[in-house]
Amino acid sequence: MYYYVNGTVAEIGPNLAVIDCGGVGYACATTNYTLAQLKRGEQAKLYTYLHVREEIFDLYGFSTQAELSSFKMLLGVSGVGPKAALAILSSGTPDQLALSIVTGDEKSLTGVPGIGKKIAQRIILELKDKLAKEQTGFDARMGTLSPIPAGGKTQEAASALAVLGYSSQEISAALKGVDAALPVEEMIRIALKKMAR
Repeated sequence: MYYYVNGTVAEIGPNLAVIDCGGVGYACATTNYTLAQLKRGEQAKLYTYLHVREEIFDLYGFSTQAELSSFKMLLGVSGVGPKAALAILSSGTPDQLALSIVTGDEKSLTGVPGIGKKIAQRIILELKDKLAKEQTGFDARMGTLSPIPAGGKTQEAASALAVLGYSSQEISAALKGVDAALPVEEMIRIALKKMAR
């Protein structure tokens, strides 16, 4: 199984990037966000996912681990295949997806071509549960670090950040001092800005 491809960007097309690795071109289906990070002829590293069905092998590539993690998370939802997951991630960033799930924002998902109301509701329902489970693991990993209060907006924000692949220490530091009365989306935005510094 491939974890990433690292080479020169040989071709860029609609939702596709070809990465030349030592003379072998790996065609990776990808998102608009990842395509915006790539320039033909320059070095690039894409984190990959190999989807195998019957006799077809499709390679998907992403510029960040957070995007790859979100893609895998979407594939875990019943009725969401690789093309639908790619379409969802092409319509926004992993951060925006996490916000939509945490806040139950169906409209941001139904705005994606091919995603109807039922699938949007299923994504929110199934991934909110996954966020809650990840939060339980997050709480266990926190140990004696300044704990995130159980329940409430701060925990929801921490859950969304954990799904994006941030460590418990990063999340704890980023949420430290953030006003718990703020909306969850604003708390996540503030935390992401702190971690981007």
